[in-house]
Amino acid sequence: MRGLYPLLLLLMGLAWGLTQPLGKIAASTGHQPFGLIFWQLLICTLVLGGLCAMRGEWPRRDGRALRFYLVVALCGTLVPNYTFYLSIARLPSGIMSVIVAAIPMLTFPIALLLGMDRFSGLRFLGLCLGLAGVLLIAFPAGGLGAALPDPAMVAFLPVALIGPLFYAAESLYVARGGMAGMGAIPAMAGASAVGLVLCLPMALLSGQFFALPLPPGRPEWALIASSAIHALVYALYIWLAARAGAVFAGQVSYIITLTGVIWAMILLGEQPAAAVWVAAALMICGMFMVRARPAAEMNR
Repeated sequence: MRGLYPLLLLLMGLAWGLTQPLGKIAASTGHQPFGLIFWQLLICTLVLGGLCAMRGEWPRRDGRALRFYLVVALCGTLVPNYTFYLSIARLPSGIMSVIVAAIPMLTFPIALLLGMDRFSGLRFLGLCLGLAGVLLIAFPAGGLGAALPDPAMVAFLPVALIGPLFYAAESLYVARGGMAGMGAIPAMAGASAVGLVLCLPMALLSGQFFALPLPPGRPEWALIASSAIHALVYALYIWLAARAGAVFAGQVSYIITLTGVIWAMILLGEQPAAAVWVAAALMICGMFMVRARPAAEMNR
């Protein structure tokens, strides 16, 4: 089973990379974050709930499960998605895909501090290569050109980095405590439902709630497709973090970086500078320097 982890990582990255430009299309109408997140969570709840019904496996409702739902809803959806939609409306989709690569850079040192991982020179070097790629995107690199079309966009990079920070915290929480005795699909269905309950009053009180038009337009279809993909891939991500470790699961961000840039070129017509491709190469090299490790070893 462990030999399938790299293949699963690749498939996750291909699918998750597609959600980056789809998210930008969804935000192109001016819809605000909480309104977009509400519909995303509703679609995720319906997709995952349908899978639960097909499998006859439902989310648990005990205290441990409810605590899991709350942590995942806050750290894995509400906070990172809010900052994502704020940032994606102002930054190129390809750049947002690169920002995702910050997840393992944040996960690894936190895991070391918590005693959930052990230092490895090779793995540390791989993560440093990924960090070098991010820095290459943030700062102009001579003849490679500037990755950001407008220098003023740099101000939104810290906002975009909030999401990876919370994803790192969430993956470490799952790696240490598991999924409260549930499978990935019922666990994420429960987390989506709890997130939906929390998001609705936020969307209403902030005035960001909106009704989906019928028939849906291109932005709304992009939101629907992105939400359905996110539901399935996110459940797989949580499953992988619980078994292969948070640091390894976080390497999906490197693949998202490459595929997200390519999807942005195809769907949005973005033309990334040479610096973006050099950065992507550094990140992919870093990914292959990090090896999957059993969850039991990660938690010692």
